[in-house]
Amino acid sequence: MAESTPPPFDDLRRLTGPNLYFAEPGAVLETMVGAPVAPALIDAWKRRIVRARAALDWADGPVVVREHASGASLAFAAPADVLYTAADVNEWAWLSALAAAGRDSGEPALQPGHPSLIDEDAALRLLRAAAAAEHLPRLPTLRQAARAHILPLLLDDEQLSIGLGIGSRSWDNRALPLPEEVPWRELHPIPVALVTGSNGKTTSVRLLTAIAIAHGWHTANSCTDGLYLDGTLIEAGDYSGPGGARSLLRNRQAQAAILETARGGLLRRGLAVEHADVALVTNISPDHFGEYGIHDLDGLAEVKLTVARAIDARGMLVLNADNALLRRHATGLDAPLAWFSTDDEHPLLRQARSDGRRSCGVREGHLWLFDGRASHDLGAVAGMPLTLGGLATHNVQNCAGAALTALGLGIAPATIAAVLARFGRDHRDNPGRLQRWVLGGGVQAYMDYAHNPDGLAQFLALVRQAHRKGGRLHLLLGQAGDRSDSAIAELAATAAAFHPDHVVLKDMDGYLRGRHSGEVAQLLRAGLLRHGVAAGAIVECLDETEAVRSIVAAAGPGDSLALPVHGSAAREQVSALLDQLQARGWRPGDAVTGGDRSP
Repeated sequence: MAESTPPPFDDLRRLTGPNLYFAEPGAVLETMVGAPVAPALIDAWKRRIVRARAALDWADGPVVVREHASGASLAFAAPADVLYTAADVNEWAWLSALAAAGRDSGEPALQPGHPSLIDEDAALRLLRAAAAAEHLPRLPTLRQAARAHILPLLLDDEQLSIGLGIGSRSWDNRALPLPEEVPWRELHPIPVALVTGSNGKTTSVRLLTAIAIAHGWHTANSCTDGLYLDGTLIEAGDYSGPGGARSLLRNRQAQAAILETARGGLLRRGLAVEHADVALVTNISPDHFGEYGIHDLDGLAEVKLTVARAIDARGMLVLNADNALLRRHATGLDAPLAWFSTDDEHPLLRQARSDGRRSCGVREGHLWLFDGRASHDLGAVAGMPLTLGGLATHNVQNCAGAALTALGLGIAPATIAAVLARFGRDHRDNPGRLQRWVLGGGVQAYMDYAHNPDGLAQFLALVRQAHRKGGRLHLLLGQAGDRSDSAIAELAATAAAFHPDHVVLKDMDGYLRGRHSGEVAQLLRAGLLRHGVAAGAIVECLDETEAVRSIVAAAGPGDSLALPVHGSAAREQVSALLDQLQARGWRPGDAVTGGDRSP
């Protein structure tokens, strides 16, 4: 039987830092053929990469093929200043391999301005010209000098910088200095922590930032909400990728940086830095399958653990011992490991203490931090506002992980304990993440991000645990449009398992990502019905803020309101609404007005 003709490729990316495939910049192409790629095609691609490197005078480096359910990721390392050309090389190598095998490349063999698929000499001449135009002649000596001074160097499409934060200087790429023109004595790194995982990243970043500020550092942080300095917003938006991180690391007021490092940025561009002092992985749970060749939990764990590439023998990789995937994938990692858990007697924590390595866990209701020599009591878990009296197990883990990471940054246990004792008491500390309001008539409202099945299950389990007997459970439910139909159905199944009495379906403002308004809501409705939620219990109100108003208006005495809110504007409005209702003693049956924070 003849083989089916594969599409040429699905995606082509420039990797600007350490990444899933290797610890260097480079380029990756996703074949997306829908089936295993023929070994002969892989070999033909590799041979072309070797010949292109030789023709362009690029050094040898890793060439990686990662086969997966939808095809293969074809990656190779390349010089950091010619990554657009590297992407062109990758495209040419794959398309010309297809053409030589008689496969449909999807492109004309001869196309003006593009490397020829049939005349390799002509193709390489064009690629040499492209590389020469992109090349930064002064970069190699600057990089060598920065390494000699043990200083980090950051490069993107527009700028090069040496040093970090308050100890950095930046230059336009087309006006780079000679090494002797760099003020080396003024340059230095700053403490840097990377935070990744499936859930809890933003909470951990905010908590770590508060600890670093209490330590006395002017602290920059990036997360899905924006870029911040000392808790003040610099720029709103999702800045959990390397672009946002590099922007903060060049901020000359920053004395420390806490960087949320999300899956998407890791896969699209890699890490922003070659080195960090500490990296925290909160947990691994199902999310975002089917993108960039990641189809299962093991693949997702490999992506998250890319942060280990930035940790050398002087640093620390902080991992959640309660997460089975992290325990399994930690085997073979070179980075020094530090474990945290809700059980201080967990075998990995006991072993860490025996080895003189750091750990953090719960013992007899208190959080204990081991610094390699001695244990420090950080206080009663139930007294830490983030844990809601100890009920929020995932936030107990977040407190432990953040405490251990802060220790790795050199912050004293007493400072860590003081912040844990207050952080979360004020709703401004951690907006949109596990916040609680107690309204009149015993109505309890909870707002959280809860953006995937695992996060939603943790959230609803906590709400159910604190729920008053006889009260009803109201749920706001939505999902981002870039999730697959099956992932949306899984979220609906998770919600249905908690038997909500009233579900309001919404759009996620700013997260439609190619779907029509209401399309996700219809998929969620079908999933809820399939798993036993009564049709009369499901209503649709696509605007997030109005959906919350409708839920509050429907609440009766003793009811619980579970409100996963995702849009930043909606979060502000919902928080203001609930603050005002709580302040004026709202009770079921009263008008639901308010939500404006303006004077």
